[in-house]
Amino acid sequence: MPAFRISEAAGLLGVSDDTVRRWADSGRLATVQDDAGRRVVDGAELARFAEDLADVSGPPSGRAPIVRESARNRFPGIVTRVVRDGVMAQVEIQAGPHRIVSLMSREAADELDLRPGVLAVGSVKATTVVVEVPEQP
Repeated sequence: MPAFRISEAAGLLGVSDDTVRRWADSGRLATVQDDAGRRVVDGAELARFAEDLADVSGPPSGRAPIVRESARNRFPGIVTRVVRDGVMAQVEIQAGPHRIVSLMSREAADELDLRPGVLAVGSVKATTVVVEVPEQP
């Protein structure tokens, strides 16, 4: 199972390194030591934590209101769930506060060795992209 350094986990969760360290110090996020003696987070544990954090936190708050945006279409994150049947697979990626769901062939999921805790990038390509600009007060 992959393991992620504190800074990598912070990037995937969309928080600072210090926040991840505080969560680890308080026991909220389990860590282990790697062969080099660094504190790391097991991939499966990070996947579980990312799902729990997204459920609790909901949309990001405390940030300045967005007035214009056209986001890139690559979402690096961690695989949180893979459901396979005979032909297809449903893969869920938690990318910060965003949950990306992909339907693909089971063969593709197997070749990519997708399972909870694996680092992955959800790339979105669509013929229709909605861009919104919220009303200014």
